[in-house]
Amino acid sequence: MNRLHDATSPYLLQHADNPVDWYPWGEDALARARAENKPILLSIGYSACHWCHVMAHESFEDADIAALMNRLFINIKVDREERPDLDKIYQAAHQLLTQANGGWPLTMFLTPDDQMPYFGGTYFPNTPRHGRPGFADVLQRVAQAYRERGGEMADFKHNMRAALDAQLAGAEDESAGFEPALMARAVMQFRQSFDTRHGGFGGAPKFPHPEALALLLTDHAPLVEFSLRAMAAGGLMDHVGGGFYRYSTDAHWSIPHFEKMLYDNAALLGLYAQVGAQRGLDDVQAVACATAEWLISDMQDARGGFHSSIDADAAGEEGSYYVWTRDEVQSLLGADYAGFAEQYGLAGAANFEGRWHLRRPAPGSNQPLTPPSATTLAQLRKLHAARASRVAPARDDKILTSWNALTIRALASAGRLLSRTDFIAAAERAFDFIIQHHWRDGRLLATSRHGVASVPGYLDDHGFMLAATVELLNCRWRRGDLEFAVALADVLLTQFEDEQRGGFYFTARDHEALLVRVRSFSDDALPSGNVMSATALLELAHLVGDARYQRAAERALEAAMQAAHRAPPAHASALGANFRHASAPPHVLLRGDDHREMDQWRARLAQLAGSDITCYAIPSDEKALPGILDSRAAQAGATVTAYVCRGTHCSAPATSIDDFLRALK
Repeated sequence: MNRLHDATSPYLLQHADNPVDWYPWGEDALARARAENKPILLSIGYSACHWCHVMAHESFEDADIAALMNRLFINIKVDREERPDLDKIYQAAHQLLTQANGGWPLTMFLTPDDQMPYFGGTYFPNTPRHGRPGFADVLQRVAQAYRERGGEMADFKHNMRAALDAQLAGAEDESAGFEPALMARAVMQFRQSFDTRHGGFGGAPKFPHPEALALLLTDHAPLVEFSLRAMAAGGLMDHVGGGFYRYSTDAHWSIPHFEKMLYDNAALLGLYAQVGAQRGLDDVQAVACATAEWLISDMQDARGGFHSSIDADAAGEEGSYYVWTRDEVQSLLGADYAGFAEQYGLAGAANFEGRWHLRRPAPGSNQPLTPPSATTLAQLRKLHAARASRVAPARDDKILTSWNALTIRALASAGRLLSRTDFIAAAERAFDFIIQHHWRDGRLLATSRHGVASVPGYLDDHGFMLAATVELLNCRWRRGDLEFAVALADVLLTQFEDEQRGGFYFTARDHEALLVRVRSFSDDALPSGNVMSATALLELAHLVGDARYQRAAERALEAAMQAAHRAPPAHASALGANFRHASAPPHVLLRGDDHREMDQWRARLAQLAGSDITCYAIPSDEKALPGILDSRAAQAGATVTAYVCRGTHCSAPATSIDDFLRALK
């Protein structure tokens, strides 16, 4: 066993018995690199990554290649899900060095004195093929370059540091507020890349891009509906077991990359629930419900937290757990096979290496999905039971605060919009788990596994949890949750805020010093942590009347617009958040003791206003509430008192539902 044997990350543990002398990232490895003047080989991946497994089997398990790695380099293995701070820096460095997009596995070679990257790539095969050099040759050439060209390093490192600072630390232009024309530019570019035949954007590989679809919802809802239905009908969705895969390898949503990620399903759940509720689409709401049910049944730990991912591979073969032969399905369904085969693509040619990955016919434009009949659902259950006997893909069972927060928020929102109290209850269980196990000394930890929490929390952990807390308060009131929200907001301001330029850094003030302290406003695999932190702070500022939160949020949104001017489509979340802030949607406070009547008022509000208006139902006997909340009291003799507020300014209290609806209009 190498130095990874004590890791909490399942990804690092996968490499604990490699012949490579792996270190986790830390001072032991960095100090040895400095002492021996050996360059660092940094390998970043994650547990469910197919090509990470391929490179591990080909190279890291090979004794000859491992011996070369051990002789020439100090080798460090990083789980990108536990250390997104490192991944953000070295993905950007890869892009600067190669002028190509990165990905995983990420293979970077660093100088020993300051961890500056000087060469990099992603997957390298063990022998030369497909136009890629063999890994052994790469190792020798990269080590030779460090030994023989060290004199050129000073200028190179100076230029690389400046480029990384510009890209990741956000050296922005002059202040720029929200401009509708900027949002129009982003929408136009999304429209230009929209696939009018299959939905979604661009060709293969095709990702769902929920932030982009959310931005199109205001003026181009039919395109969003078409895309959501196409994804749900195609192979991006697991029709047998539930949940969405990470992306489609083709342009028409047929064959996915088979890994299932928690954050993808959280984002899609939120979008399907929002669109289904706002547009009154029963079929889209049904997809949201099925996704939430899968998250609860397959991804939620018995203690409440949600696991991170399910691998693409099983028994060393990608997708083997999910695909079928005709004979397998026919033996399970018997005389009912023909009708099922027509519905799920088995009647056509094999679509995955001689086997079939199930998908339904794509719906036409503006055509709803036909729900499976009771007979079809029974057939799918038979397949699900049979599939359970196969070798299952590995599960990454670590619990990440940020991804759990996204899931809590999505479940709570779906529960509120679709009247599913079981979704809200599942969100509460996860929320309580995070507070109990990840909240320590007034700060969040980023990850835990088997009850052991570690790694100081990042911006995403604190900002996403604030957004989740606000959403849960919108579903039901708990005084302790409000106090937790205030504590999170204070941490954002004291530990993460860039007080000079606005916005928030990805790492806290007391985090270990890295090449760059990242400050980013763009969306990537996750929505922008800066934007979600800002929108949650705004909502909390409106609720409690704290001007500090409002100022920090508005400065962050303004800084996001500076970044968005250069690349509007990469900042869909920022544009949407600025648009909502400019339009100043109201929020509602209800005070009373008759919970049934308050629920009726909330239902009338939902019918009138959709999902854009938040509503907090606070019992009358809650006293000494923070900020302006304490002044929004229940009126004497009224069973319910309503305040319709914009920002921190509220209407006169309404004590009848008719007065309430008039104030709302």
